[in-house]
Amino acid sequence: MSRHADKMLVDTHCHLHDREFPLDKGETLKECHNLGVDKIIVIGTSPKDSADALDFASKHEEVSWTYGYHPNEFDGNREQLEKDLEQAKKLIKQPKLVGIGEIGLDYHFPPFDKEAQIFLLENMLQIAQDNKLPVSFHVRDAFDDFWPIFDNFHLKPSVIHSFSDSKKNLSEVLKRGLYIGVNGLATFADIAHAPLENIILETDAPYLTPKPFRGKINIPAYVSYVARWAAEYYGKTLDEIEEITTKNAERIYQI
Repeated sequence: MSRHADKMLVDTHCHLHDREFPLDKGETLKECHNLGVDKIIVIGTSPKDSADALDFASKHEEVSWTYGYHPNEFDGNREQLEKDLEQAKKLIKQPKLVGIGEIGLDYHFPPFDKEAQIFLLENMLQIAQDNKLPVSFHVRDAFDDFWPIFDNFHLKPSVIHSFSDSKKNLSEVLKRGLYIGVNGLATFADIAHAPLENIILETDAPYLTPKPFRGKINIPAYVSYVARWAAEYYGKTLDEIEEITTKNAERIYQI
């Protein structure tokens, strides 16, 4: 991969910090450097997991983190949520936090509690708005409920992680000035794609492994292969993809 010293790749969404990440984390970070992936954002999915993300980021210079509460991680216990939100307000003051996420709505696998998910989302969005933080959103089969909630808040430029919905909802994404997180899914699935100026690159590692590594565990280094796909799809050079997507990531997350 041809690279200039002033350019780099960023994996804006992965779960390398996860306690159950199936590979050696030190070796995985070395592989990132080998393939020119110089910055990584580890994404929290629950109060405990977000604390792990903070801990991991504190030990690795190239890693930043987010505080998140995935809709599937909330059991509807509002008393516990109140305690979790107080913890969140303290943790987000810690170093190297770059955003809130992943948060959102997920109606894909029943049974699910719409009311509980919406309550959680609204509370997390309030924290993001109050602290002027960007958001990494997880929205699956739930955009009809999501848009009215999103529109009630005034947020920093934010990201729909791993978007794979309709062209209609892509239009709604772009209308609101949001970005799309593009990952390995783009290399093997027929999905709607945003203009290049509205994308950032991610892996969601260890999930959604791109071609040519389908069937293997995904790692942040493979964001370089997502970049190669993007270069071919958008008709740009790898250097151009690096420059545009990295500037977008820097603009959103201030990394």
